Amino acid sequence: MSKKKPSHSRIPDVGEGKRGIEGHIGYLLRQAHGSHKIRMEKALTEYDITLPQFSVLTMLDAYPGASGADLARLSLLTPQTMSVIVKNLDKADLVTRRPHQEHGRIQVIDITDSGKTLLNKCKTAVALAEADLLKGFTKDEEAIIRHWLVTTAKNI
Repeated sequence: MSKKKPSHSRIPDVGEGKRGIEGHIGYLLRQAHGSHKIRMEKALTEYDITLPQFSVLTMLDAYPGASGADLARLSLLTPQTMSVIVKNLDKADLVTRRPHQEHGRIQVIDITDSGKTLLNKCKTAVALAEADLLKGFTKDEEAIIRHWLVTTAKNI
């Protein structure tokens, strides 16, 4: 016979207590990020690519010729982590590296054709996870959410 846990020690489900609308806004943002991250990772599993690698390929597609430091800032990762990611993407022939024309120590990184092909497949796979974020919101509400997120990120 198992004993029932006292109600005071029950951890609330997402949406309840401090994990619900009365919770601290920073916690709720982190909770939402964690949930979205899991959805994205699941969507990328079949392509054998990590979420940070997907982020790097996405940024390289948008900003060709970025440096490792640029990519670290864009992807919200440390330069050390970015170095490992770029090395692994290079080994997989998804990116190429070359010296910067003026600054020899800086490496310029570009996405390869095979990297673009993989990225396009991954974008299709994560589209549903992205759409889930905005399910139930109007276009006007989406605009407000996007404005709030960008404003929050800029105000540091």
